[in-house]
Amino acid sequence: MTVHLIVPDTQVKPGVRTDHLEWIGQYILERKPDVVVHLGDHWDLPSLSSYDKGKRAMEGRRYLDDVQAGNDALALLTAPIKRYNRSRRFRKTDEYAPRLVLLRGNHENRIERAIEDNAQIEGAVSLDHLESPGWEVHDFLEVVFIDGVAYSHYFYNPMTGRPYGGQSIDTRLKTIGHSFTMGHQQGLWYGLRPTLGGMHHGLVAGSCYLHDEVYLGPQANDNWRGIVVCHQAENGTYDPMFVSLDYLCRRYEGVALGSFLYG
Repeated sequence: MTVHLIVPDTQVKPGVRTDHLEWIGQYILERKPDVVVHLGDHWDLPSLSSYDKGKRAMEGRRYLDDVQAGNDALALLTAPIKRYNRSRRFRKTDEYAPRLVLLRGNHENRIERAIEDNAQIEGAVSLDHLESPGWEVHDFLEVVFIDGVAYSHYFYNPMTGRPYGGQSIDTRLKTIGHSFTMGHQQGLWYGLRPTLGGMHHGLVAGSCYLHDEVYLGPQANDNWRGIVVCHQAENGTYDPMFVSLDYLCRRYEGVALGSFLYG
């Protein structure tokens, strides 16, 4: 049996706070899970947003700034592990080396879409610019099975290509047919479905950031944000533990998240 630690969408872009990635890195080092899975949309890449093209919101956005912000933030996440291992460089058996799995999300896929729309920029923009040393990177919408749980940025209707979005967890569990974990949607949904072959777990976790998203408006930003730890993962089943960013802030900063951000 193994322990999975899941990092939902972090949506990093220039100007947003990334303190929580340091907290998560410290928590990973303390708990030492066997597997860390980032569900995607780490690089927000607003400069390549097709929704904002031609709008005032695009003013001042720069691709290289977007890339660097994400690269720096991902380094924050793994920095505690690297510091720990450097301190034990003469005792290799004590090093901590979890499996680090990074899924590409639809925001990273903005690079591919931009190239598809304008082949002249190929090379000037590239997925190769997204630095992820030590991570096992998987393409957008690729499904990765780990201990019987299917991981992908999201799952979609094969007939339409559209993501399963408005459905309840129970419906998605029945449709997908096995234990799954996905990001993409803000907030947190979790459910169980008993089957003859054992219990199936469905998990949707799409928010792990400190900033508010303007496009969600004033009423849709108050959703759960944090990480999920899956204990005793085996054959598609596990014991989940939900760890909020508020808890991590209290643990590593000694104050509530609201006080840390606005106090």
